[in-house]
Amino acid sequence: MQSQLTRRSRLRVPLLALGLLMATLPVDAQNYPTNTIRIVVPSAAGTPPDIVSRIIANELAQSEGWRLVVENRPGAIQTLGAAEVLKQPADGHAILSVVLSGSAAPALLPKVGFRLDTDFTPVVKLATAYHVLVVHPSVQANSLPEFVALLRSQPNKLTFSSGGFGTPAHLAGELFKMQTGLQATHVPYHALPRAIADLLNGTNQYQFITPLPVLDLIASGKLRALAVTAPTRMPALKNVPTVVEETSPGLIIQDWFGYLVKSGTPADIVARLNGAINKALVKPSVRASMIKVGADPAGGGAAEFGQFVRSQIGYWGKVVGDSGIKMHQ
Repeated sequence: MQSQLTRRSRLRVPLLALGLLMATLPVDAQNYPTNTIRIVVPSAAGTPPDIVSRIIANELAQSEGWRLVVENRPGAIQTLGAAEVLKQPADGHAILSVVLSGSAAPALLPKVGFRLDTDFTPVVKLATAYHVLVVHPSVQANSLPEFVALLRSQPNKLTFSSGGFGTPAHLAGELFKMQTGLQATHVPYHALPRAIADLLNGTNQYQFITPLPVLDLIASGKLRALAVTAPTRMPALKNVPTVVEETSPGLIIQDWFGYLVKSGTPADIVARLNGAINKALVKPSVRASMIKVGADPAGGGAAEFGQFVRSQIGYWGKVVGDSGIKMHQ
């Protein structure tokens, strides 16, 4: 009897050890996800990055049966959202939604404390978007060449607005100044609606902006669209010429949205996320919903997106350096 008990005890020891090992295995070796997936969006609710993430989250909930929540952490050139994700375990349950601004953050804020290419692992490029240059109706210009001539004749007289320092609209405006050699003053706001309001009342004269928030304003004549920063005309603005048509090909400005996770996240979790999101991005209903808000679905491999992010860090770092953008601007 004692011998049998001893044998049973010996059997229980490795079984217990195996159970403890299974309990401590990383999430990638078990059924991912094991908890709610948080998509941290460093933009306000209702903005294109927020809307795109909600479209993706809704589709993944239906197609994969995952629980997802979109959390808005706007401000400080995406640093608040990035910091929140970096505080979480590297297990794929916290995803950072990133846009163009994140790639410029190291140049704009030297003490930012993170880099997209080293502190995060790329998952997938979600979409691309372009801007439309809109002006107040009082501006005496009906085309991009006329507007450039007006700015050249009145250096530092006109102002352009944005939803904040370091936002894509701000960077687009600075690139516009740099490419054309013009002088104008940037007026940043804490929120996009305020920037649009002061454009409508004539406090500021122009702005680069993704089309969705201003389509009705353009249609009603409250704002005038001069050009889109895309290589081809936008379906929602078929009558608005491109910067290429207006002889300014250097002004093609592509905004973009993508997902990153904390560096150290297991490769098979990254692959699982990438595959599920790519599957969502080819679904007609998802594509239609994204295009409706001015976002062209992208997709592709994680490594490919990583290369793109690195190229953007280099490109926008040079733009910031060459243009001399300072925090007070």
